[in-house]
Amino acid sequence: MAQVEVKSEITGKVWKIETKVGDKLEEDDPILILESMKMEIPIMAPADGTLVEILVAEEDAIEEGQTVALFDED
Repeated sequence: MAQVEVKSEITGKVWKIETKVGDKLEEDDPILILESMKMEIPIMAPADGTLVEILVAEEDAIEEGQTVALFDED
């Protein structure tokens, strides 16, 4: 298994966390939803695998390129 850093592609605020640590996800399943400029933007699983850690909380402000989660690819 390769551990992958899941990064935000935009600056925004964490609106909702859709998953929890230990969840098995398929590629493109939503991990969390960001709010930016009144739009909801999902951050998706990069591949099939397991969510290892969530590094942000709901309402946190995040920057473009910030690591928001750690993910183990299958």
